[in-house]
Order: sequence, then structure tokens, then C-alpha cells
Amino acid sequence: MRQYLLSVYQPDGEPPPPEVLAPIMADLGVLAEEMKAAGAWVFSVGLRPASSATVVRYRDGEALLTDGPFTEGKEHLGGFTVINAPDLDAALEWGVRMSRAATLPVEVRPLA
Repeated sequence: MRQYLLSVYQPDGEPPPPEVLAPIMADLGVLAEEMKAAGAWVFSVGLRPASSATVVRYRDGEALLTDGPFTEGKEHLGGFTVINAPDLDAALEWGVRMSRAATLPVEVRPLA
């Protein structure tokens, strides 16, 4: 059984209003319970906005800290789930279900 990272990418800016976000979060909660019941779920986490990030670079014996995300863009990593899956096809099925529930793009990547 391999582990896969399901990364959810969300647009920058304010989150949707509660009447839009609540059903999405409910659908993601149902999906997480289905993953747990199937033995696929390892853990999930949401992230604060990309603007709260700090990038650390270590060069020539010194640390350089820069406020903000590593890359500029209109979308950033908003959260992720680690799952167990027998193969990429099974992981992609979970990714499809997560993208449908979240209404956002999901990147599926095997862990090394």
C-alpha cells in the first residue's frame, strides 16, 4: 500500500460566504468518513491563507526570511489529505471525489 498526497488548491482572497462554504465542508466531512471507513485516510489538514506564509532560504551561513508564499499566483495550496491506496488509480478515484466535494482542483501525488 502506497501513500498519496491529495492537495487542494484554492483561489486567493476571502473564503466564500457561509451559505456556500457550509455544504462544501459537509461534503468533505462525509468524504473523510468514507476514507476512514475504507482504511484509506491517514490525516487531513487545512492551511491558513498563503499571505501568512514565510519562506526561509539558507545561503552562505545565513537565513533569509521573506514574508508571503514561495510563488506568487492566483491560487495556492489550501489544505491536503494523506491517504493509503493500493495504486495510483485508486488514489485518483479519491482525488476525483475530493475535487467534486471541494469544487476545487486536487493534485494527486505519491509520497516518496
